[in-house]
Amino acid sequence: MKKILPIYLLLLMVSWESSAQIITSKKEAIENGIYSYTEEDNNTETTENSVGLSAVKPIEKTTTEEKKKRKRLIESTRPDPDFIPAPDESYIAQQVVNNVMEFEGVRYKTGGTTKMGMDCSGMVYTTFNLFNISLPRSSREMAKAGREIKLEEVKKGDLLFFDNNPRRKRINHVGLVTEVTEDGDIKFIHATLQLGVTVSSLSESYYEKSFVQANRVIED
Repeated sequence: MKKILPIYLLLLMVSWESSAQIITSKKEAIENGIYSYTEEDNNTETTENSVGLSAVKPIEKTTTEEKKKRKRLIESTRPDPDFIPAPDESYIAQQVVNNVMEFEGVRYKTGGTTKMGMDCSGMVYTTFNLFNISLPRSSREMAKAGREIKLEEVKKGDLLFFDNNPRRKRINHVGLVTEVTEDGDIKFIHATLQLGVTVSSLSESYYEKSFVQANRVIED
């Protein structure tokens, strides 16, 4: 028993030295059977990293040109600061005409001021009110607003007043000038019983005979 014990201790020490040895190189690790490497494992890791990177959405950068484009789109809904009106018209007058033309085709309705129906003064009253220009509600009182001008001075945005009832001899109809052609023909928009809101010409016999006066509300 005493002879076996020293041999056992010797074997135990040799085994401990083998397991506790320090590995100083990849080659030595392979030789000692403690290094493990496979191409499959490496490929798997690479694939996982690739998926992880592709899942991250890159931050999109906005270029200076794109910012300018967006700004232009936003400002396009506002009055154009570069607008240069023709010598015979103003920017506000043009905008008034643009807005009143939205009512073309609306049916006639006495006392109406909406697209559900409107009369002549209601159309003019509603349009000017969009620009914070307050006018009387009736055509007769409206004829006192602004200043009276000569027919040859009439231009886009002016008001035309008529007397459609010769017996009563008073203003009872109003229209808004939408265009004055090169040959002097005056076009105006108004509301009639038969056609609703429509565009007519002052050169038409009926309106030429019933015309009373022209007023300018929008001054340059």
